[in-house]
Amino acid sequence: MQSRKGRAYFTCMKVANYCTVWTVLSTCELSGDASQLLAKKKVSSRERILRAATELAREIGPAHLSLDAVAARAGLSKGGLLYSFPTKAKLLEAVVEEYMKEHEHAMEVQETLQKGDKNRLARAFLDVYRVQADDEPPACGVLAALAEDPGFMVPVRQYHRALLDRMIKDTTDADTALIVYLAVAGLECSKLMECEILNDEEQRTVLCRLENMLTEN
Repeated sequence: MQSRKGRAYFTCMKVANYCTVWTVLSTCELSGDASQLLAKKKVSSRERILRAATELAREIGPAHLSLDAVAARAGLSKGGLLYSFPTKAKLLEAVVEEYMKEHEHAMEVQETLQKGDKNRLARAFLDVYRVQADDEPPACGVLAALAEDPGFMVPVRQYHRALLDRMIKDTTDADTALIVYLAVAGLECSKLMECEILNDEEQRTVLCRLENMLTEN
């Protein structure tokens, strides 16, 4: 985790924090108050479960994740957890889906904040990493899903391939988009695997150089 002082390397470009927006659509004809209460309850339970799974994967290791431990961390009975996720596989599948949904939302937010049209998606991708690296723990729930079943990573690969294709199509130089994607992906993976070797100044240098590449081309 970066120190507050060490976060200076994230100041090459101002980026805005984003928050995940949970939206629950219901076709039931309930009163306004009752409908909102029901939605809030469902959202709260699901969010707590997914957060608990990710936290535990980080603390005890993906291979040791259990439904009992997740239920206890989320403050729910095991029956309450099983109501939402009947198996560990279903839980981890939801963790992966949530990772992609949150990243996609973050991309949408950062894209709206970019100035000019040049390399807009690649710059948004870079800024998403900056915000997440500064404010959020690694997505260890994704590692837990990989440990459970490598097949869970298929939609993640498809999501990132589609994102890279969009970045290349949007950019003024395909080689630059590839370099930015691979550099950011490498930083993300090193953080996820807890094998970061770059210090704050080195990371600042990398991020600023990537930004310059995107604004110069």
